[in-house]
Amino acid sequence: MRPPAVLDSTPMEDIVSRASTLRAYAEETATCERCALAATRTQVVFGAGDPDADLMFVGEAPGFHEDQQGVPFVGQAGKLLERLLGEIGLQRSDVWIANVLKCRPPGNRDPLPDEIAACEPHLFRQIELIQPKLVATLGNFATKLLSGSPLGITRVHGVAQEVALGDLRVTLYPIYHPAAALYTPAMLKVLAEDFGRIPGLLGQVAPAGLPTAAAAQPETVEAAGSEAAATQLGLF
Repeated sequence: MRPPAVLDSTPMEDIVSRASTLRAYAEETATCERCALAATRTQVVFGAGDPDADLMFVGEAPGFHEDQQGVPFVGQAGKLLERLLGEIGLQRSDVWIANVLKCRPPGNRDPLPDEIAACEPHLFRQIELIQPKLVATLGNFATKLLSGSPLGITRVHGVAQEVALGDLRVTLYPIYHPAAALYTPAMLKVLAEDFGRIPGLLGQVAPAGLPTAAAAQPETVEAAGSEAAATQLGLF
């Protein structure tokens, strides 16, 4: 939900209407057969959270646990995401969490271009209905798709940019995927610093005790292969 500290003139009728449309769209998406992943998934992992959230997270694709439970980020990477949210005074129920792909790729392999193209309309429809102010992209796939840039996450993490996603202008905020920090301890500090900027980007006051985030130095972070390793072990 949008925080009380931020003046929001959105009519309640509009919020209720968008939430209802989002639920209907989730039901429609549950039978999606736009790509070959429909034959191998257990279920579609549409997304979860507050349908009127100011903050939306977009990851890569469901993993084993997500495919079984139908909820994004419920594995070890999800637990870290919840911990990082807690450190900035937020909970899962305050945000919307989704992925570029709504179905798990076999063996948690990387998404294929045709799968991304097939699933992209679902993500853009979610963004259109939720109308977030800030979209935090987790890792390379989400960042490249929504930024429209080929630059990898190590080059752009922690740097907010204004982008147009469909008819909506939002602040795009690329950060590392939490799974990467599970394999590279030094990255946890960088990830926490990047999360520490989120309250300011939302126009909120950060909770007392948060580490102040100095400008991150992407070139010093040894992240190569960490997301791929996490994917292979089914952490997201």
